[in-house]
Amino acid sequence: MTMTERPDLAAELRAAILSADPRLSKFSPLRRILTYDDFNSGAHGWTELLGNYNGNGDLSTVDDHMRDFRPPQLSNCSFFDIGSHGAMTGSYALKLATRPYEGHTATAIRRLTMSGRGLLQIEAYFTFKAEATVDGSAGDQFGDVTWDGNLHPSEAQFGCFTVATDLCGDGGLRYHTVARYLNTTLDNTLSRQWVYPTVPEPTPREHLEGKVKLAYGADFTAPNPEDWQPFGEPQELCYNEVPTKVNWHYLRWVIDTGARRSVELQVNDRVMDMSSIPVPPYEERYDSLENLLNFYFSVRTHSSVRNFLFLDSVLISTEW
Repeated sequence: MTMTERPDLAAELRAAILSADPRLSKFSPLRRILTYDDFNSGAHGWTELLGNYNGNGDLSTVDDHMRDFRPPQLSNCSFFDIGSHGAMTGSYALKLATRPYEGHTATAIRRLTMSGRGLLQIEAYFTFKAEATVDGSAGDQFGDVTWDGNLHPSEAQFGCFTVATDLCGDGGLRYHTVARYLNTTLDNTLSRQWVYPTVPEPTPREHLEGKVKLAYGADFTAPNPEDWQPFGEPQELCYNEVPTKVNWHYLRWVIDTGARRSVELQVNDRVMDMSSIPVPPYEERYDSLENLLNFYFSVRTHSSVRNFLFLDSVLISTEW
């Protein structure tokens, strides 16, 4: 029997191959797998996002808010009480770690290009934590959380994490699709809300043109808190009581680069429709970025406690 006689045979064979591979069977990729990043074997091109600098390589010309995003690192998820935790599958995860400075952000960016237009999907297994405080200075209350044997004040010390794109094509038309999990508000009150920005991300060119200048610790994705809007209902994730218990979460985000919009976001068992969320492009066209396809993850602390985002593995797939 041929595939012509059984048009569904190719799909069945593909499903069988994926389900037989323990590395891939936990994902639900689109037709073409573009990248698969298992951080047991390295960083796979995920690197620090650094702002632009001048022709002399003078790093002092990098925008203040972009010069210290900290590089991602391979981590075996070690903690003061249990030692090495390890990743979801293997020993190493990719770790993003902020500084203990209110507003500080750490990033990891993956730089690719588009060979077509249409559906694009990123999947990841992740977890998030605030750094454990062990010197007796924290107490049993932070923000709106008081330790009761279940809720732990460190949960209110975690700010937010973001998954986003930087896309450009069709003659320099540039835009970002963004989904952020706002764990706490800026005053450290639990929010647990997914949000999106209503404005494009400020760029180094806009700074050079005198249109914007952000301070160290500013929110580089959208600095004005009023430019963020909620989507979906609040979602409680599995922080799991204390800052050294690690539970891995599944994330799947679909984007349509042909329509220049997000489609849907799945986090564990929650699927959220994003198709009506506006994605504002930049008013001006950008050179040197044709077919730009960048993904980034970021983590931002709203307190003076370091925040961590761990990625076990990431898979990017397309329908191109």
